[in-house]
Amino acid sequence: MSELFSAVDALVASRSPLPSPAERRRLRQAHGLTLDEVAAALQVRRATVSGWEAGRTEPRPPEREAYARLLKQLGELYPADTNATAPAPDTTTATAPAPDTTTARPASTAPAPDTTTARPARTAPAPAAAAPTEPSPPSPHQGAKKASPRKAAPAPAADADKRFANGPLAVIDADAGRQVTAYCVGGLVLDVPAKSLPALLEWTLTEALLGAEKLHGSGKDSDPLLVLTEAACKRYGLPVTLAESERLAGRLPDGHKILRQLQRADWQLTKRGFGPWARIYRPAQGRRRQCVQLCIPSWNALDTRTWGNAAQLPPAELARLLGTYARRVMTPRGSTAVTGLELMTALNPPTRASEPDETGRRHKEHRPGSLGEHPIDCAPCEAPDGHPLLADLPRFHQRGPAEMLFEEAYDWARELTDAECMRRHLVGIDVNLAFGAAANGVVVGLSQPPAHVTNPEFDPALPGAWLVDLSHVDLSRVLVGKQWRHLEGDLLPSPFTPTGERPTGPAWYATPTVAYAVELGYDVAPVAAWVRREKGKYLDAWYKRLRNAYVDTMADLGVGEKLPPGEFLRAMDGYKQRDPEMAIVLDAIKSTVKGGIGKLRERARGGGWKPGQAWPALSRPTWRPDIRAAVISRARVNMHRKMLALAAATGRYPVAVLSDCAVYAADGPGPLDVLPYDAEGRTAPGSFRLGVSPGMVKHEGTQTTLWAEEVRERHGQLLNLARYIKTGEVTAKDDGE
Repeated sequence: MSELFSAVDALVASRSPLPSPAERRRLRQAHGLTLDEVAAALQVRRATVSGWEAGRTEPRPPEREAYARLLKQLGELYPADTNATAPAPDTTTATAPAPDTTTARPASTAPAPDTTTARPARTAPAPAAAAPTEPSPPSPHQGAKKASPRKAAPAPAADADKRFANGPLAVIDADAGRQVTAYCVGGLVLDVPAKSLPALLEWTLTEALLGAEKLHGSGKDSDPLLVLTEAACKRYGLPVTLAESERLAGRLPDGHKILRQLQRADWQLTKRGFGPWARIYRPAQGRRRQCVQLCIPSWNALDTRTWGNAAQLPPAELARLLGTYARRVMTPRGSTAVTGLELMTALNPPTRASEPDETGRRHKEHRPGSLGEHPIDCAPCEAPDGHPLLADLPRFHQRGPAEMLFEEAYDWARELTDAECMRRHLVGIDVNLAFGAAANGVVVGLSQPPAHVTNPEFDPALPGAWLVDLSHVDLSRVLVGKQWRHLEGDLLPSPFTPTGERPTGPAWYATPTVAYAVELGYDVAPVAAWVRREKGKYLDAWYKRLRNAYVDTMADLGVGEKLPPGEFLRAMDGYKQRDPEMAIVLDAIKSTVKGGIGKLRERARGGGWKPGQAWPALSRPTWRPDIRAAVISRARVNMHRKMLALAAATGRYPVAVLSDCAVYAADGPGPLDVLPYDAEGRTAPGSFRLGVSPGMVKHEGTQTTLWAEEVRERHGQLLNLARYIKTGEVTAKDDGE
């Protein structure tokens, strides 16, 4: 029985109540404690305590119980100022200054927040945005009634924008009695009085206090996002699913009753119409934007390839999931690819306010370091097939390497050597957020078009495309660090082509690829180039935000930074099962990185488009195939540099590489059987390192060498084993990623 009591005590302690992040900081400073002192007492890192106080992460057992005990004792010594301007939450209304019609639905039997005993709706740790001492409100789909405990709105932080006190978004749901409810982040639940879709938009802009502050001083605030459940769609006269013709068109047809209803109320739609992600607006009045975005999961707004089963989650849990993504990345603006592209502009706006003129008025002007607000033409070699710049080419002409810049990720494989066949396992290692890491620090052209030059001297600091012959680079003799090394070059892929084959003549390359040839110790002599002299590290802020989002979400899943290799591998074992919703957020963050880079060269899609005609994406300043090429070039070069360093240090060579995954033959089944870590936890300089940070690697999967031989015998071709190393399942047709 004592063991049962201990288990119950531990379960209660795992949800020890904690004050808000700002209050944690106040209590520590009131007692004169430093972050280092608290970290030492709790046996954690200083950065961990800092994250708790900033609200980025929440403590987990067993540290949570000790931390709660510390804060409780400090709270008794230094009680909060009762004259503080932010009122304490109560059980009847939200503390946010919303009109009476937007008050949180009362709970007739709900206890006060400081004494609540309601069981939390989830057993997973609460996100940083939610107060862990209070229950997450159940969804009506889970049988919740009006008398169910409801969470009062947390008091906004002192520096929070009160216009957006209720968070960036809300999931709108309706019950059988036609009562409409808004589930906001942090567990806040609001009654929605709106009886029609136009009224819902009015309520959102005037009473809901939804939206998010701009990410840059010269940018724009994020518009509120409403996520409509199937029940909400029915309540407001929208179809639960799109008809086949509507699904193919991606929007409701012109003349639909809802569109007429919006038009009568003076609401307008953007050019993409009323689809899964609809933007509905009225012309701005002065500086006040009037725009609401709708997300309709039942119309496939939350693609299962990116968002998993998010569309099937109860409203409260969906609000938590999307709210975490919105807080760490930005309020979704469409697919994760669209959001990734929008994030670039949000962090690096094209314009800013000028200095006052003689009348004291400010005007919009170009902001240095941005891409500007007007699209620019790419170089002919950077243009994808069908681009208007190529309209004069013969109809069936296929451009070769000397005509087209072809910077893509690796898809390379080779036969195993006799020695590798004697090893028992094939181990795959995967680079974390590889394209994000490649975007960090990459120098790209900004708002000026490229300039053509002939016979230029190569400048590794100048972004652009270079026509140069790199067929003379011999991987059997290269510079590794500052020393010439002799390697088995035929066991390595070429760093200059995505297929890994050695180039045979002049070809167009992005700057990072040519710079790597120089790094390997070889001279280069470009024949021509398209260069961009206005340059900058446009993607740095973008990378840093997504990097932090990725690392923080991994921490929520129990995988922290700076773990020793063995601890990291143990933490990664089953990490997605610890909190399936945060695992979905993690996948969405990774898709935001890949999709955002891909959107820089969005191709034409349907709509009766013909080769040689312009397509809508070309009108965007962010349609920049040169930036995409530079990032992918850098990612491929980074991968090759690590493989080269590992080969020089250990004599191990990859047998297959697919994008950011490399497969090695090994005697054991894990990454430590491939990577040369010493007793002090150090590995070969410049090689792969295990860890959670972008650019470091994790275990992708392991199969046996016998499996590899059987696969290739069965399919009769040299399949890329990296594509199947994770699951071991091989389809009859090699369809690619």
